[in-house]
Amino acid sequence: MFQARRGMLFVAGVAAILATANAALCGCSKDIALRLTNIYENGDTDFHYDYCENIKDGRGFTAGIAGFCTGTSDAWVVIEEYHKLTGGNDDFSPMDDVLAKYAESGSDSVSGLEDYCSVWEKLGKSDVKFQQAQDTVRDEMYYIPSQKLADELGLKFDITRGELYDTGIQHGVSDGADGLPALVSDTSKSFTADATGDSGSTLKVNGHNVDEIVWLQKFLEVVVDNLKNPKEAENKAGTTVWADDDYRTKSYAYMIDAKTYMYGNSVDALDNDGNPVTVKCAAEGTSKRRRDANGRPIRRYRQLVRSTGPPTSRRRRPPLSKRSNELADVFV
Repeated sequence: MFQARRGMLFVAGVAAILATANAALCGCSKDIALRLTNIYENGDTDFHYDYCENIKDGRGFTAGIAGFCTGTSDAWVVIEEYHKLTGGNDDFSPMDDVLAKYAESGSDSVSGLEDYCSVWEKLGKSDVKFQQAQDTVRDEMYYIPSQKLADELGLKFDITRGELYDTGIQHGVSDGADGLPALVSDTSKSFTADATGDSGSTLKVNGHNVDEIVWLQKFLEVVVDNLKNPKEAENKAGTTVWADDDYRTKSYAYMIDAKTYMYGNSVDALDNDGNPVTVKCAAEGTSKRRRDANGRPIRRYRQLVRSTGPPTSRRRRPPLSKRSNELADVFV
């Protein structure tokens, strides 16, 4: 009796939230979604605008809040955006020709970019315009496309929208068979009848009524299966690294179990080791990051493989928690 009543009160509460909720994530909801992905990508909730390193994954330098790479063109997009804010006369300007060439060719070479990381680190620490450029490109290349897909699905919950953003960062938002749009499509195609639930939000999928959380649970299954069985030929080589990349989906499943569908000012999730962690809106110092002897953050290994699509499309992200046998000298 009590359980039934609690369930009815929960649904009523969700209905009240949905009546006033904005379609897209904004404010604290967006901030928390970004910080959750920061955990999965970097091991903490902070925005590492000043990070820059050649992790020798075949994509040149990896840098900034979304792992922008010189060999996959999104780093060049960031610098072009920064040039717009500086009038094109800044510390990156002498490297423009080399950066544009590598962005176009997809080269992993760092020749001619000897000062690249020192410039990125310096500007990332204190230059508001450079930080703004990174925010803009992250949103335009990954966040906004993921939320457009969420709009098309009619998603109402922060947790579902946040998961689409995180998957976009990990898998890319291009039209490749392993990209976010394909994973969304595969999930929706699996529903051939109504799928009821108690979340209080119902989607229209293939003409069927599908509970939003039921859809999200299926989406998580599709993501995990894709990590183990990628469709794109160039991604199949990474399956031994990606097969255990389930800490992201486990974290979202943890929030589903707790019925944390809307974020509020904080959420309880799981870190990359499966430990509970509280993620707060615009919070500073909510997590401690391991640092090396020189005080630099210890970054988990990432191998980046370009996904099928235009040069500016996202590449697939294997797990931070794993490192390949060939790159055993890159530390977690």
